[in-house]
Amino acid sequence: MIHQKIKDLFESSVEHICSDISDYSIHPDIDFQRNRKISSQKLISFLVSQGSSSTKVEMLDFWGLDDSSMPTSSALNQQRQKLKPAALEAVFKHFNSSAMGLLPSTFNDDKYRFLAADGSTCTYFSTPSFSSADYYCSPGNSIRGVYSMHLNAFYDLTTHTYTDALIQPVHCKNEFGAFCDMVDRHEVLEGRKNVYIGDRGYCSYNNMAHVMEQNQFFLFRTKDIHSKGLVGNFDFPEEESFDIDVQVTLVRSHSRKVLTNPGTYKRFVDQVSTFDYIAFGSYDTYELAFRIIRFPLSESTYECIITNLPRDEFPPERIKALYYARWGIESSFRKLKYTIGLSNFHSYKPQYIEQEIWAKLIAYNITETMINCTVLETHDTKHEYKVNFTMAAHICRVFLRLTTEKDQYDVMSLLQRELIPIRNDRQYPRLQTAHFRKPRYFIYRAA
Repeated sequence: MIHQKIKDLFESSVEHICSDISDYSIHPDIDFQRNRKISSQKLISFLVSQGSSSTKVEMLDFWGLDDSSMPTSSALNQQRQKLKPAALEAVFKHFNSSAMGLLPSTFNDDKYRFLAADGSTCTYFSTPSFSSADYYCSPGNSIRGVYSMHLNAFYDLTTHTYTDALIQPVHCKNEFGAFCDMVDRHEVLEGRKNVYIGDRGYCSYNNMAHVMEQNQFFLFRTKDIHSKGLVGNFDFPEEESFDIDVQVTLVRSHSRKVLTNPGTYKRFVDQVSTFDYIAFGSYDTYELAFRIIRFPLSESTYECIITNLPRDEFPPERIKALYYARWGIESSFRKLKYTIGLSNFHSYKPQYIEQEIWAKLIAYNITETMINCTVLETHDTKHEYKVNFTMAAHICRVFLRLTTEKDQYDVMSLLQRELIPIRNDRQYPRLQTAHFRKPRYFIYRAA
């Protein structure tokens, strides 16, 4: 059964990483060297399968009611203290690579892979003895304040899975730098090109250059042409809507020794701005070529997009649809936090918080892989239907636990019964208070 194959892939990924667990241990010579009730494999599996309940309740669900095999909360904390978050990151990447072979051919029939880039804040309770000042913030009405990490992520808009992530302390947040780091290391599938899609926060010459150096594509929203943004000083046609090509020569010195090609726009990158391919004060130049596309959203508002995608394959209407699809990563963050349980952490320590963030990303990808492999019957109904993600996440969480025996449940049949209609035309205004929600304290967790 396909659901068992997905579980086996996850377990083999865990075993692969744990076979060299010393590479992911705080003290390689002594950590995980003795036989314990909580081995490194069980520890990672527990972190991935736990939900939003208290730690004790999650342990009962995972290990069952057998007192001989049930470890204590203290033993769990001791084992977690030995494990680097990089272990779960490695499991995340190994599972992603393995699961690509299970997807139906319809997910791989395009020669482009559309990846949305965005970030989200993960807030938790802690104390100065555990978390440094880099994590501390005091939003809202909290007297003691809370602590935060910033999750930068790439999200595949076709498979609805996370392909890479980078976690930063809230005061070290740098979405530009995180984007460039992930682009440079991101896997490129054979025969396919990556298209990185970002909102206005990702539009910069440095981000464009990193994508083009990898021979890939970008699609960024930018400020309108009447603002002081990146596209504010170009020669545009008289029409309100257009699709033009521009060539830009970037320089980092005002010296006359800097030679630029005629017919290109000269742009100076100052010392404050980051550009990794020319040192400030150098006489070197860097050439960029891209399209600027402007189209109406309503009678009075326009959207401006810059991209290096070819015009013959990506006319303005398709560009507009692609940027609209970017909202999928925003929806995924909501499901990651409030369905998978990323908003309810089980610790005060940053090391443990990072473990749980990677574990939730793995759980999210396992759930979406299950959904992608679920075969749905089509009927003559008003709406098309899809698997209910909330129920699928709970089913997968139970399926991954130790108490679930192999072939005991037909997970695919369960998922085929949990359907909801697809209503893509629905739109809701963004909540003004959605940017911050105080985390739920431990004593208020579900029993």
